[in-house]
Amino acid sequence: MTDEPVLLEVGRVGRAHGLRGEVHVIAVTNLSERFAPGSRLLVGDVPLVVESARTAGNGWVVHFADVNDRNAAELLRGRSVKASALDTAPDGAVFVHDLIGAEVHDRAGTVIGRVEAVQANPAHDLLVLDNGALVPIVFVVDQQPGMLVVDVPDGLLDL
Repeated sequence: MTDEPVLLEVGRVGRAHGLRGEVHVIAVTNLSERFAPGSRLLVGDVPLVVESARTAGNGWVVHFADVNDRNAAELLRGRSVKASALDTAPDGAVFVHDLIGAEVHDRAGTVIGRVEAVQANPAHDLLVLDNGALVPIVFVVDQQPGMLVVDVPDGLLDL
């Protein structure tokens, strides 16, 4: 086992914003505290601290400590932004990384498959199973560590 913290992608750096080192970050998290001043993030392979951030369009305009001009900001473009995993989810929330690898059962206990990914979808996120099935996350009726129970309409898994 390793004592290294688990890092999760929370965004991706887009274009530079202005001349003073700010960057546009496209967020893949709905937890605004990830971009709060003082947050420590890994941008590519560089640890950076958020000095300021504000929402803008589909993401955030972020100023990192020690990134003080447009040239330095442009060097971050395209890099993944990662943060340490939180210990607990907000009430009623489930972290995607807790779903990956979970065995999926129907209400009768029959194993349907194992979650390989969670795919964003406009209506509802989809569980992507190892057998190719897609299950809308709204059909999850129970979640325990390593296991999900779903109640899907008849015929959904036959598609």
